[in-house]
Amino acid sequence: MEKRAEMSAERGRSVVRTVHLTTAIYACCFWIQLGVLPYLSRKLDVDAVQFGTLQTFFAVVQLLGGSFFGRFGDVFGGRAALSVAYLSAAFAHLLLGLSSSVPLLFISRLPSMFMHGFQGAQMVVTDLSDKSQRADALGKIGVLYGVGMISGSMLGGLLTSHYSEETAAFVAAAGCLACCALAVARVPRHTKSPAVLAKEDKDESTGIFNVQKIVQLLKIPGTLQIFTIKTITGLPVGIFHSMFSLLTMEYFKLQPEQNGYLMSYIGLLQMVMQGVLMGRLTKRFHEGSLLLWGIGITSFVGIGSAMMTSVFHFCLNAIPMSLGLGMTMVMSDSLLTKVVPPANTGVMLGLSMSIHSLVRTVSPTIGGFLYASFGFPVFGWLQFVVNLALFVSLHIYIRSKSKAAAIFTSKQ
Repeated sequence: MEKRAEMSAERGRSVVRTVHLTTAIYACCFWIQLGVLPYLSRKLDVDAVQFGTLQTFFAVVQLLGGSFFGRFGDVFGGRAALSVAYLSAAFAHLLLGLSSSVPLLFISRLPSMFMHGFQGAQMVVTDLSDKSQRADALGKIGVLYGVGMISGSMLGGLLTSHYSEETAAFVAAAGCLACCALAVARVPRHTKSPAVLAKEDKDESTGIFNVQKIVQLLKIPGTLQIFTIKTITGLPVGIFHSMFSLLTMEYFKLQPEQNGYLMSYIGLLQMVMQGVLMGRLTKRFHEGSLLLWGIGITSFVGIGSAMMTSVFHFCLNAIPMSLGLGMTMVMSDSLLTKVVPPANTGVMLGLSMSIHSLVRTVSPTIGGFLYASFGFPVFGWLQFVVNLALFVSLHIYIRSKSKAAAIFTSKQ
């Protein structure tokens, strides 16, 4: 593996700024096409079952590539990882704009196997941040993603309303190509420290598809517990999110432009919670405690979700929801990058992203069944019950004082 000199502090900050910019553009493009998808699907006469299958197919494809994308970044470096992610996104959005039939719509999801720009950005800032600032650094990536979410949701709605779904998808593809150019020009080949690279160079297990390496990392105390938490907390949220585009049309009766404004509001909340509050909270409280209380907040927000009847109620409920989910996601990812050697942080972030993809593979089917059988309130009650049970179980587990439980109480 190629050796390099220690990156200067100024150079590191410049790389982080570049990654922040590309993350915002990438997220903008992603949310443009995400807003386009349900309306383009309806234009092609895709019914609810087919749309759910499309969402599941997308999640499966991302799941297949997510785990190994992290290892790819660890082996080949941040520049290669980001370039592949942005090129894949551009190709996927281009194919979406060219989709004139249902089969082509499904084919447009295939390049998303490597469309992991957010994960790639997390990998780079993890390499360039100290452990004490890890949660704050990951939170700021969430802020820039929120910026892209706001602008992308609004721009996608405007482009779809005033031009066409295809035009919006092509704009998204062009934006991702710009991200790729920035990554190639401004991000160094490797962002890990020379000491970490030297140690990795001596490791014989440098293959991208080395399953044994992944299994070894999962045996580290605390990793399986955090992944279990991410899976359990992610399922109710994933089920709701998988149905959200349908709910905005059928339950809230929103038009594309109105839907764009709603998503922009959610993105703004995400920016505030992850960019402002996360850094301040981690300076005062232990990350394990914040993770635990994030689960508790998410649980009781479920009651509000079950009782909402209008978009106004949703906007109010989204405030504590964004706080709870932000605490859960940021703290779990931060803890994961701290329990493994620095050379393997990409693998952990890749596996973390795969958890979200795994949840999305089953969420549309479960969500469609629950909505058809019990109506809108079922999503809130499911969130309340599942997260409350996890919150109580974690309290009992922490009291057991096992080696793995120490990750929730000891300083990293």
